[in-house]
Amino acid sequence: MKSGQQNKNAWNNNTYQSWVNRFGMPQEAIVKIKQDSVKRIGTAFKFMGENIEGKRVINLLGSNGNKAVALALLGAKMTVVDFSSDNERYATELANQAGVGLKYIVADVLQLPLDELANQYDFVFMEYGILHYFMDLQPLFQVIHRLLDNGGRMILQDFHPVSTKLITSKGTTANIRKHKVTGNYFDTSLIEKEVSHSKYLNSENIDEAAHKVYLRNWTLGEIITAIASEGLTIEILEELPNLSSEVFDKGIPKTFTLVAGRK
Repeated sequence: MKSGQQNKNAWNNNTYQSWVNRFGMPQEAIVKIKQDSVKRIGTAFKFMGENIEGKRVINLLGSNGNKAVALALLGAKMTVVDFSSDNERYATELANQAGVGLKYIVADVLQLPLDELANQYDFVFMEYGILHYFMDLQPLFQVIHRLLDNGGRMILQDFHPVSTKLITSKGTTANIRKHKVTGNYFDTSLIEKEVSHSKYLNSENIDEAAHKVYLRNWTLGEIITAIASEGLTIEILEELPNLSSEVFDKGIPKTFTLVAGRK
Protein backbone atom coordinates (compact mmCIF):
# COMPACT_ATOMS: atom_id res chain seq x y z
CA MET A 1 0.00 0.00 0.00
CA LYS A 2 1.32 3.45 -0.96
CA SER A 3 0.58 4.91 2.48
CA GLY A 4 2.70 2.21 4.16
CA GLN A 5 5.75 3.00 2.01
CA GLN A 6 5.30 6.74 2.59
CA ASN A 7 5.14 6.18 6.35
CA LYS A 8 8.30 4.10 6.24
CA ASN A 9 10.11 6.74 4.19
CA ALA A 10 9.08 9.50 6.59
CA TRP A 11 10.49 7.55 9.54
CA ASN A 12 13.79 7.10 7.72
CA ASN A 13 14.24 10.78 6.90
CA ASN A 14 16.48 12.75 9.30
CA THR A 15 15.15 10.74 12.25
CA TYR A 16 18.51 10.36 13.97
CA GLN A 17 19.02 14.13 13.86
CA SER A 18 15.53 14.66 15.31
CA TRP A 19 16.45 12.59 18.37
CA VAL A 20 19.78 14.36 18.77
CA ASN A 21 17.92 17.68 18.73
CA ARG A 22 15.31 16.36 21.18
CA PHE A 23 17.40 14.33 23.64
CA GLY A 24 21.02 15.16 22.83
CA MET A 25 23.66 12.72 21.64
CA PRO A 26 23.20 9.22 23.11
CA GLN A 27 26.02 9.76 25.62
CA GLU A 28 24.12 12.81 26.89
CA ALA A 29 20.66 11.26 26.78
CA ILE A 30 21.64 8.21 28.79
CA VAL A 31 22.54 10.34 31.82
CA LYS A 32 18.89 11.34 32.33
CA ILE A 33 17.60 7.82 31.69
CA LYS A 34 19.91 6.41 34.34
CA GLN A 35 18.77 9.00 36.86
CA ASP A 36 15.25 7.54 36.94
CA SER A 37 14.62 4.64 34.58
CA VAL A 38 11.17 3.89 36.02
CA LYS A 39 10.05 7.46 35.41
CA ARG A 40 11.23 7.24 31.79
CA ILE A 41 9.02 4.18 31.25
CA GLY A 42 6.03 5.97 32.74
CA THR A 43 2.71 4.66 33.97
CA ALA A 44 3.05 1.41 32.00
CA PHE A 45 5.66 0.15 34.44
CA LYS A 46 3.12 -0.60 37.17
CA PHE A 47 1.57 -3.25 34.91
CA MET A 48 4.86 -5.12 34.53
CA GLY A 49 5.08 -6.22 38.15
CA GLU A 50 7.46 -5.27 40.92
CA ASN A 51 10.46 -7.06 39.43
CA ILE A 52 11.17 -6.81 35.70
CA GLU A 53 14.62 -8.39 36.00
CA GLY A 54 15.06 -11.29 33.61
CA LYS A 55 11.70 -10.75 31.93
CA ARG A 56 11.62 -11.07 28.15
CA VAL A 57 10.14 -7.88 26.71
CA ILE A 58 9.58 -6.92 23.09
CA ASN A 59 8.88 -3.27 22.32
CA LEU A 60 6.99 -3.02 19.02
CA LEU A 61 7.55 0.18 17.06
CA GLY A 62 10.05 1.03 19.75
CA SER A 63 11.46 4.05 17.93
CA ASN A 64 14.59 5.59 19.47
CA GLY A 65 14.94 3.02 22.24
CA ASN A 66 14.48 5.34 25.22
CA LYS A 67 11.90 3.10 26.89
CA ALA A 68 13.65 -0.12 25.88
CA VAL A 69 17.00 0.98 27.29
CA ALA A 70 15.31 2.12 30.51
CA LEU A 71 13.77 -1.34 30.87
CA ALA A 72 17.12 -2.98 30.08
CA LEU A 73 18.75 -0.93 32.84
CA LEU A 74 16.15 -2.42 35.21
CA GLY A 75 17.17 -5.91 34.12
CA ALA A 76 14.74 -6.81 31.33
CA LYS A 77 15.92 -8.77 28.29
CA MET A 78 14.94 -6.31 25.58
CA THR A 79 14.05 -6.63 21.92
CA VAL A 80 12.86 -3.72 19.79
CA VAL A 81 11.10 -3.91 16.44
CA ASP A 82 10.89 -0.84 14.20
CA PHE A 83 11.25 -0.21 10.48
CA SER A 84 13.52 2.84 10.84
CA SER A 85 17.26 2.29 10.52
CA ASP A 86 17.80 5.78 11.96
CA ASN A 87 15.85 4.73 15.04
CA GLU A 88 17.99 1.61 15.27
CA ARG A 89 21.16 3.70 15.11
CA TYR A 90 20.11 5.99 17.95
CA ALA A 91 18.77 3.13 20.10
CA THR A 92 21.88 0.99 19.60
CA GLU A 93 24.20 3.84 20.51
CA LEU A 94 22.02 4.59 23.54
CA ALA A 95 22.24 0.95 24.70
CA ASN A 96 26.00 0.94 24.19
CA GLN A 97 26.34 4.06 26.33
CA ALA A 98 24.18 2.40 29.00
CA GLY A 99 26.20 -0.80 28.89
CA VAL A 100 23.11 -2.97 28.35
CA GLY A 101 22.14 -5.54 25.76
CA LEU A 102 19.52 -4.61 23.17
CA LYS A 103 18.34 -6.68 20.24
CA TYR A 104 17.01 -4.36 17.54
CA ILE A 105 15.12 -5.82 14.58
CA VAL A 106 14.68 -3.44 11.65
CA ALA A 107 11.50 -4.79 10.13
CA ASP A 108 7.81 -4.25 9.59
CA VAL A 109 6.06 -5.68 12.65
CA LEU A 110 3.78 -7.67 10.36
CA GLN A 111 6.78 -9.25 8.63
CA LEU A 112 8.79 -10.44 11.61
CA PRO A 113 11.15 -13.41 11.16
CA LEU A 114 9.43 -16.68 11.96
CA ASP A 115 11.87 -17.51 14.76
CA GLU A 116 10.58 -14.48 16.67
CA LEU A 117 6.98 -15.71 16.46
CA ALA A 118 7.54 -18.53 18.90
CA ASN A 119 5.53 -17.49 21.98
CA GLN A 120 8.70 -16.49 23.80
CA TYR A 121 7.98 -13.10 25.41
CA ASP A 122 6.62 -12.22 28.84
CA PHE A 123 5.55 -8.75 27.71
CA VAL A 124 4.72 -7.09 24.43
CA PHE A 125 5.00 -3.35 25.03
CA MET A 126 3.69 -0.61 22.73
CA GLU A 127 3.43 3.05 23.59
CA TYR A 128 1.95 6.18 22.01
CA GLY A 129 1.32 6.75 18.33
CA ILE A 130 1.27 3.07 17.41
CA LEU A 131 -2.13 1.85 16.27
CA HIS A 132 -2.79 4.62 13.77
CA TYR A 133 -0.02 3.25 11.51
CA PHE A 134 -2.00 0.04 10.90
CA MET A 135 -4.72 -0.05 8.27
CA ASP A 136 -6.07 -3.29 9.78
CA LEU A 137 -5.65 -4.10 13.47
CA GLN A 138 -6.28 -7.83 13.44
CA PRO A 139 -2.96 -8.81 11.78
CA LEU A 140 -1.13 -6.82 14.47
CA PHE A 141 -2.85 -8.62 17.32
CA GLN A 142 -2.34 -11.97 15.58
CA VAL A 143 1.40 -11.25 15.69
CA ILE A 144 1.19 -10.23 19.34
CA HIS A 145 -0.60 -13.46 20.23
CA ARG A 146 2.23 -15.39 18.57
CA LEU A 147 4.89 -13.38 20.39
CA LEU A 148 3.51 -13.91 23.90
CA ASP A 149 4.32 -16.90 26.06
CA ASN A 150 1.51 -18.52 28.06
CA GLY A 151 0.65 -16.09 30.83
CA GLY A 152 2.32 -13.23 28.95
CA ARG A 153 0.77 -9.78 28.73
CA MET A 154 0.40 -7.12 26.11
CA ILE A 155 0.70 -3.59 27.51
CA LEU A 156 -0.55 -0.98 25.07
CA GLN A 157 -0.51 2.75 25.74
CA ASP A 158 -1.85 5.09 23.09
CA PHE A 159 -3.69 8.31 22.50
CA HIS A 160 -7.38 8.18 23.35
CA PRO A 161 -9.75 8.16 20.36
CA VAL A 162 -11.85 10.92 21.93
CA SER A 163 -8.85 13.24 21.56
CA THR A 164 -7.60 11.97 18.20
CA LYS A 165 -10.93 11.57 16.42
CA LEU A 166 -13.46 13.88 18.02
CA ILE A 167 -12.18 16.88 19.99
CA THR A 168 -9.91 19.79 19.12
CA SER A 169 -8.20 21.56 22.03
CA LYS A 170 -6.95 25.12 21.58
CA GLY A 171 -5.86 27.94 23.89
CA THR A 172 -6.56 28.28 27.56
CA THR A 173 -8.87 30.22 29.83
CA ALA A 174 -8.32 30.19 33.60
CA ASN A 175 -5.77 27.38 33.14
CA ILE A 176 -8.28 25.17 31.34
CA ARG A 177 -8.05 24.23 27.67
CA LYS A 178 -10.85 25.14 25.33
CA HIS A 179 -12.38 22.03 23.79
CA LYS A 180 -14.53 21.84 20.70
CA VAL A 181 -16.15 18.89 18.98
CA THR A 182 -14.91 19.14 15.40
CA GLY A 183 -14.50 15.54 14.28
CA ASN A 184 -16.48 12.46 13.39
CA TYR A 185 -15.74 9.68 15.85
CA PHE A 186 -16.77 7.06 13.29
CA ASP A 187 -14.73 8.40 10.37
CA THR A 188 -12.62 5.62 8.82
CA SER A 189 -10.65 7.69 6.31
CA LEU A 190 -6.88 8.13 6.29
CA ILE A 191 -5.57 11.49 7.41
CA GLU A 192 -2.34 13.14 6.29
CA LYS A 193 -0.03 14.61 8.93
CA GLU A 194 3.57 15.57 9.53
CA VAL A 195 5.57 12.69 10.98
CA SER A 196 5.92 13.28 14.72
CA HIS A 197 9.73 13.44 14.89
CA SER A 198 9.89 16.28 12.34
CA LYS A 199 8.90 18.88 14.95
CA TYR A 200 12.40 18.52 16.39
CA LEU A 201 14.07 19.47 13.10
CA ASN A 202 14.95 22.98 12.00
CA SER A 203 12.14 24.12 9.72
CA GLU A 204 14.52 25.14 6.93
CA ASN A 205 15.83 21.56 6.77
CA ILE A 206 12.43 19.93 6.37
CA ASP A 207 11.22 18.53 3.08
CA GLU A 208 7.51 18.66 3.87
CA ALA A 209 6.51 16.10 1.25
CA ALA A 210 9.09 13.60 2.57
CA HIS A 211 7.83 13.97 6.13
CA LYS A 212 4.15 13.27 5.46
CA VAL A 213 2.52 10.20 6.98
CA TYR A 214 -0.91 8.68 6.52
CA LEU A 215 -2.77 7.60 9.64
CA ARG A 216 -5.95 5.67 10.43
CA ASN A 217 -7.42 6.60 13.81
CA TRP A 218 -9.43 3.82 15.47
CA THR A 219 -12.35 3.91 17.88
CA LEU A 220 -11.96 2.31 21.29
CA GLY A 221 -14.57 -0.29 20.33
CA GLU A 222 -12.61 -1.27 17.21
CA ILE A 223 -9.42 -1.64 19.24
CA ILE A 224 -11.00 -3.79 21.96
CA THR A 225 -12.84 -5.97 19.45
CA ALA A 226 -9.67 -6.60 17.41
CA ILE A 227 -7.75 -7.63 20.55
CA ALA A 228 -10.46 -9.95 21.82
CA SER A 229 -10.97 -11.55 18.40
CA GLU A 230 -7.35 -12.77 18.39
CA GLY A 231 -7.65 -14.75 21.62
CA LEU A 232 -6.22 -12.18 24.03
CA THR A 233 -8.06 -11.64 27.29
CA ILE A 234 -8.57 -8.00 28.19
CA GLU A 235 -7.64 -7.44 31.85
CA ILE A 236 -7.38 -3.67 32.25
CA LEU A 237 -8.55 -0.58 30.40
CA GLU A 238 -7.32 2.60 32.07
CA GLU A 239 -8.29 5.99 30.64
CA LEU A 240 -6.20 8.99 31.65
CA PRO A 241 -6.31 12.79 31.33
CA ASN A 242 -3.32 14.79 30.15
CA LEU A 243 -0.66 14.04 32.78
CA SER A 244 2.24 15.87 31.12
CA SER A 245 0.88 19.40 30.77
CA GLU A 246 0.64 22.16 33.34
CA VAL A 247 -2.69 22.95 31.73
CA PHE A 248 -5.16 20.29 32.78
CA ASP A 249 -7.53 18.91 30.15
CA LYS A 250 -10.29 18.53 32.67
CA GLY A 251 -12.82 15.85 31.85
CA ILE A 252 -11.17 14.81 28.59
CA PRO A 253 -9.42 11.42 28.21
CA LYS A 254 -6.08 12.01 26.49
CA THR A 255 -4.51 8.55 26.65
CA PHE A 256 -5.39 5.00 27.57
CA THR A 257 -3.58 1.91 28.79
CA LEU A 258 -4.90 -1.50 27.80
CA VAL A 259 -3.51 -4.72 29.27
CA ALA A 260 -4.42 -8.07 27.72
CA GLY A 261 -3.13 -11.54 28.52
CA ARG A 262 -2.45 -14.75 26.64
CA LYS A 263 -3.74 -17.72 28.61
